[in-house]
Amino acid sequence: MRFGVFLLAARFPGQSDGAVLSATVEAAIAAERAGFDDVWFAEHHFMSYGICPSAISLAAYVLGRTERIAVGTAVSVLSTAHPVALAEQTVLLDQVSGGRFRLGVGRGGPWVDLEVFGTGLARYESGFAESLDLLLAGLTRPRLSAAGPTFAFREVPMVPRPGTRPSPPVVVACTSAATVALAAERRLPMLLGLHIGDDGRRAMVAEYAARSEGARADDVAAAGSEGAPVDHVAAAVAYVADTRAEARRTLRAELPRWLRPGLAGYVPVDDRPYRPRDPDEYAELLCRIHPVGTPEDCVETMAATVERTGIRHLILMVEGAGAPERTRENIARLGAEVLPRLRTRFRDR
Repeated sequence: MRFGVFLLAARFPGQSDGAVLSATVEAAIAAERAGFDDVWFAEHHFMSYGICPSAISLAAYVLGRTERIAVGTAVSVLSTAHPVALAEQTVLLDQVSGGRFRLGVGRGGPWVDLEVFGTGLARYESGFAESLDLLLAGLTRPRLSAAGPTFAFREVPMVPRPGTRPSPPVVVACTSAATVALAAERRLPMLLGLHIGDDGRRAMVAEYAARSEGARADDVAAAGSEGAPVDHVAAAVAYVADTRAEARRTLRAELPRWLRPGLAGYVPVDDRPYRPRDPDEYAELLCRIHPVGTPEDCVETMAATVERTGIRHLILMVEGAGAPERTRENIARLGAEVLPRLRTRFRDR
């Protein structure tokens, strides 16, 4: 079992940018102190939903502030980044951190970011596979060239080379059958988001297994030796309180304050319609399907997820109560009252 903290740098109304970012760093340090295995940073642009525009930059800073905990991106958005530059940054962090960096990548969405950064809608709609393969090649090959529809350049040496072989760990955010197939064909672990429960996760794991049957593993497409177990990752909202009613009451009150302006900040790059989720209904869903309640509730909910889905790596979104001191207290309680019991339960499985 592995347990991580998932930080969005969520800005609740009335909070300053500096206070949110400082609290995010302090939460990551608290996660190391509480015994978590890893901490992951989200990346968003031009909105209050999360005010970290470069997950890899924040990961680099936190790697310098910590000693043991692994640090990852959940996710770096490939549709607005150059895959070779991201490969270089990944290898750099792999080397200077002694192998503590984890790269999560995702397709992103059809948002105005594509216009601002000049990558265009095609990178989102049809360019993800090419970007992903070029990224993986940059992580594994000593020399690299490209002749694709999006990226074309002469051969160059890739320096520095990674200390972690064959490559630093890479996970792919999967929200559709197409991205599940893409990850499975390359034997890359999936990162599953907050919006689906155990039934949805189990279906995606089953689809991945079916798609990866007989998948070819070579120096570009493989994340590990063929046949090795794949360490999928599932994100979940987690909040501990003395009673289940108190925990759910807190998140039902606080989450919509963040979700309402945050979800409204997604702006399509074209004229496609976009209707944000209802923030109160979404908060209710998150409380219902995720570990929100007493320590015992959280243990049982997470244990059920492991048993139903087979996923043994959970990363917990801990910022739902809004106030930084509540976030740190939540991390401490999860580390002291929940994780040890889960580790004991699954120690020999």
